[in-house]
Amino acid sequence: MTLVVGRGTGPAHGATAARPVTLPAWPVTALLAAYPLWWALGLGTLIFPLLAVPMTVLLVRRRAAGRRLRLPPGAIWWALFLAAVVISLTALGADPPGTVADHGSNRLLAAVFKLGMYVSLTVLLLYAGNLTDAELPRRRLVRLLGGLFVVTVAGGLLGMLAGRFQFTSPVEWLLPEDIRANGFVQSLVHPYAAQIMNLVGGDRPRPAAPWGYTNTWGNNFCLLIGWFVVAMFARPRRLRDTVFGLAVLALSLLPAIFSLNRGLWIGLAVMGAYVALRFVLAGRLWILGAVAVATVGLVIALVASPLGAVVEARLDNGKSNGVRSFLVERALDGVVRSPVIGYGGTRNTLGGRNSITVGERADCGRCGNFTVGGNGQFWQVLYSHGAAGTLGYLGFFTYGLWRFRRDRTAIGIAGSAAIVSSFSAMLWYNALVTPLAFMFLAYALLWRNETEGRP
Repeated sequence: MTLVVGRGTGPAHGATAARPVTLPAWPVTALLAAYPLWWALGLGTLIFPLLAVPMTVLLVRRRAAGRRLRLPPGAIWWALFLAAVVISLTALGADPPGTVADHGSNRLLAAVFKLGMYVSLTVLLLYAGNLTDAELPRRRLVRLLGGLFVVTVAGGLLGMLAGRFQFTSPVEWLLPEDIRANGFVQSLVHPYAAQIMNLVGGDRPRPAAPWGYTNTWGNNFCLLIGWFVVAMFARPRRLRDTVFGLAVLALSLLPAIFSLNRGLWIGLAVMGAYVALRFVLAGRLWILGAVAVATVGLVIALVASPLGAVVEARLDNGKSNGVRSFLVERALDGVVRSPVIGYGGTRNTLGGRNSITVGERADCGRCGNFTVGGNGQFWQVLYSHGAAGTLGYLGFFTYGLWRFRRDRTAIGIAGSAAIVSSFSAMLWYNALVTPLAFMFLAYALLWRNETEGRP
């Protein structure tokens, strides 16, 4: 049952029934519809804590007026996760064997930044979940998320065609030069189209705009594609809308493949299998024919175009496999030494996977000093916040999948498919900030489907 905070639906002292306190839709609409603008301004992920401020004020004002504040199903699990994040800060001074020693105070800023983002996204979940169809219709929210898929595809095409495109944002101009030069700060405020990497021989651009990193781009691609499909095809549309939807999906194959992002490919396969299973269980066996046609079409496209060679080259060059295995081993070693609360944050390894004397240097930024917990949300949560944090994090989304399992609407299937894809993605992608935001918005739509009925 959804938890409710409040005394009822009646007005509080001093409030009148003639002026009910509503939640305006503009914070969520501004966040999603204007995200390309935030990216260009250099705000990007920073817009989430900024907009969390008015969201909090509006939620508090609504509660003070006597309106009910609903908490999401399974809120106790997420509360456990947040508590574990806070408690784990006490372990920031620990230096696990095989990691670079440092003072806890030097790690505090990064840890507090992550905590602030978790809290900001929690506010987004509460706000989006407490909106009603009169305030922000679910169909409107689905269209906003589907629109961001179009933005993702456009950013991917930009990364393919102009991989070295970048510019100094207004926010970046305002920062002192020493702060602006910091790599982490650059990732937050400096817009660029792609990451240039050597994975299959020679430097190649891998789409990143407007999400900052190629892996984040791929993660968001998976989390948003379902909403685009629902927005375009879930109910009768005009022919031009159908043609537009099919054209965007066809174009999306290009950056999806040229991103060389194996995690994206796996995520799409997991989503497709999950959706097909849901349709089959509902007795809609036609989905099997649709999957077969789509599979044949994809195979033909790969065989009859250069796309197949790109995929084959990527599968034959798994340069990151050894590093990922190395980091998984280090994460598990660390968990053994601090199993309950973890270390409050990530750590850098001493050297590389072959020797502690091999470290990061100017001409080889990927040679060593790897980030333990930087190779996937699951490993980051497990290493940084221990078993308590991992139980809370996984428990929340697992409970949601179970709770909303009977929702067979288009929103129900797309929302649960997004969460299912995130379970595979967490093994190699980190979720902060935008992927977790889209997971929360999927959760909010499932939650609202339950409380408000079929849209």
